[in-house]
Amino acid sequence: GQVERADTIAGLTKVSSGNIRLGGKDITNETIRSRTEAEISYIPEDRQSYGLVLDFDLSTNLALKQYYKKPFSRKGILNKEEFEKFGTEMIHKYDIRSGQGIKTQVRSMSGGNQQKAIIAREIELQSPLMIFVQPTRGVDIGAIENIHKMLIQERDRGKAILLISLELDEIMNVADTIGVIYNGQLQKIASRESLTTNEV
Repeated sequence: GQVERADTIAGLTKVSSGNIRLGGKDITNETIRSRTEAEISYIPEDRQSYGLVLDFDLSTNLALKQYYKKPFSRKGILNKEEFEKFGTEMIHKYDIRSGQGIKTQVRSMSGGNQQKAIIAREIELQSPLMIFVQPTRGVDIGAIENIHKMLIQERDRGKAILLISLELDEIMNVADTIGVIYNGQLQKIASRESLTTNEV
């Protein structure tokens, strides 16, 4: 039930019962775009199906959540220079490695760099709620350390981070509060300090 919970909060899955409130507002029936604008960032488990448009270049993928707003768009006309400027900034800031820079087709990038691109895009939205689902799956050790640093930096900036991971070490190293879900039910919520790996 972990991934289903995250997909439902982000709007990828319909709610079958109950409701979702964000900052006191009911967002249960809101669209994905309105949830993004209500300030939810989402790093999905399946980066290739839900996180990226693989046949688009890197600069377009990095602006996917903002392309219809200024400075990327004015009166419905896209400003490619802004896409390129923003993409170049993100490559340097998040150490995204791509063969042809911003013009690289995302399909040709390594899994770790695809993941860094999604994380860069979602963090740059500066949403109060950031949902990370299996953020380090299939990435190399160096990228895992970078992703953990980014998570902790955003937490330190006052963001609410919902981290969903099957990696128990990752949860124990990064989380402040741990909730255990089993058979779709939330079994326990407690501070990390009060739980051992065996208890979890």
